[in-house]
Amino acid sequence: MLDKDYFSMFPNERFFELTMYQFGFQYCTPSHSFGPAAWNHFLFQYIFSGKGLLIHTTDKGETPRYHLSKGQGYMLWPGQKAHYVADNDEPWVYAWIEFDGLQARELVLKAGFTYNEPIYSGKDKYFIDLMEEKMQYIISHEKNPPLELMGQFYLFMNALIASSANRKDTFGGRLKDFYVQEAIAYIEKHYHLNISVQDIADYCNLHRSYLNRIFKSVLNITPQQFIINFRIKKACELLAIDDRSIKDLCIIVGYPDQLNFSRAFKREMGMPPQKWREMNRIL
Repeated sequence: MLDKDYFSMFPNERFFELTMYQFGFQYCTPSHSFGPAAWNHFLFQYIFSGKGLLIHTTDKGETPRYHLSKGQGYMLWPGQKAHYVADNDEPWVYAWIEFDGLQARELVLKAGFTYNEPIYSGKDKYFIDLMEEKMQYIISHEKNPPLELMGQFYLFMNALIASSANRKDTFGGRLKDFYVQEAIAYIEKHYHLNISVQDIADYCNLHRSYLNRIFKSVLNITPQQFIINFRIKKACELLAIDDRSIKDLCIIVGYPDQLNFSRAFKREMGMPPQKWREMNRIL
């Protein structure tokens, strides 16, 4: 375990399928609290020692309370509000990793986390130890090459999934999970075309309202928003490496109108596509 507080940002612009944004380690003082706050990406926090309280907001606006201790953790989803407080007598010591990417939701669900069920408990000592080891390695070797750290992060995610007491042995064990995976596969194959939610529903042989409902229950996001997120992340990938004009690139990712693309991009990324390209260009 690290012997001091630590925090680092990760240069994530080269990775799109799965990437880290920041990570850190903290020794909390008695009754130290943080929040309520929300993150832009997934956040996994793991307790190495001590105790604390987590309060998070469900998709129905409820605020359940969890008293957690060594060996437990929690996964917060993008935009989900949470508040946590260290125990007064045994304040917790925890590490965290904030991450996202095109594969992130699938891996988080495979580990057994949902928007309303965030708690991690381990069940396999080998993989628990491996998960702790990889988490500490990433945090303590922040100056190592990004590609090496991403390799370690993939090993961490594998150990997290393998050790989770709530893991899904096969993604899609429930019928609605199968339909969501079918819908995602369709989007990944046809995102560059002018597809609609109705097109996806027709492909899956489902009523559109039912597709919206199960998509929201599994991924906590609508099919339309998933399409937008997927297209914008593909646009980021192209903007970083492709010399073609933004007018040409927006068509490639399914936006025939450059103005609509620019508005959607700014809404998702917080800046216009040209500015993002200038800041994230890979030479």
